[in-house]
Amino acid sequence: MGVILGLIITFGCVLGGYMAMGGYVKVLIQPFELVIIGGAACGIFIVANPFSVVKDSFKALGEATKNSVPTREEYLQLLGLLHQLLRELRTKPRNEVENHIDNSDESPIFQDYPLILANKDLTNFICDYCRLIIVGNARPHEVEALMEEEIGTIRYDKLKSYHGLQGMADGLPAMGIVAAVLGVVKAMGAIDQSPEVLGGLIAAALVGTFLGIFLAYGVVGPLATKVKIVREKNMRLYFVAKQTLIAYMNGSLPQVALEFGRKTISTYDRPTLDDVENEAMAAGEAKAA
Repeated sequence: MGVILGLIITFGCVLGGYMAMGGYVKVLIQPFELVIIGGAACGIFIVANPFSVVKDSFKALGEATKNSVPTREEYLQLLGLLHQLLRELRTKPRNEVENHIDNSDESPIFQDYPLILANKDLTNFICDYCRLIIVGNARPHEVEALMEEEIGTIRYDKLKSYHGLQGMADGLPAMGIVAAVLGVVKAMGAIDQSPEVLGGLIAAALVGTFLGIFLAYGVVGPLATKVKIVREKNMRLYFVAKQTLIAYMNGSLPQVALEFGRKTISTYDRPTLDDVENEAMAAGEAKAA
């Protein structure tokens, strides 16, 4: 909603201000200039990025438009899942816990937390490190270093679409100049025409410069930044899981380890300790009973 509202305000103010100065909107309607700029930018984007990144960029733009960031409910489900898993690790035989880890899709524990189970990358991350805990001979500081390395790799992959879109935004002003130069070339070919015709051709050429700059700094650049913000916020789920599991490996009780994870959540989104006890831990204990 915020993305759509922001674009409406941007377009409204730019076009409204132009019209208020006495400008004619029909002069700005230059479809072939847009084809040159937009087509060239899209082609360069495809050349510069693997197809997987191109495909992921559409997904990332959808997430940015919907502002698909972790909700309070998602954080509570993650903390609840971690609490139940740590209780299982602490009280149940190894083979019973392994059944939940190896078959997370069929595990009743994971099925109780559908928002986390739907996030396959996060589920695999949790299961992989629970396996290391089950093995029992992994040192906490070594596991923590491995977690940080994996989180860094995941973050790098998730932000490839941001870098691709930002690269497109950086190139759009140049593409606008290309379109403007081609427009001037066309105008020079009609140098023997009347001033009215020649003026219209030059105005059309200048629209290319306008479109390149406006699309770069008013549309694609802000969308790329929004993609980065949304995906950075989604990475917070991994840090919650990491801090909780490392605290448990260092000897903390499940409920104490959960507090380590809760503290890594942004203050704007962080559920209270009472929320965690009443909605995450208590629900898991009731199901276990």
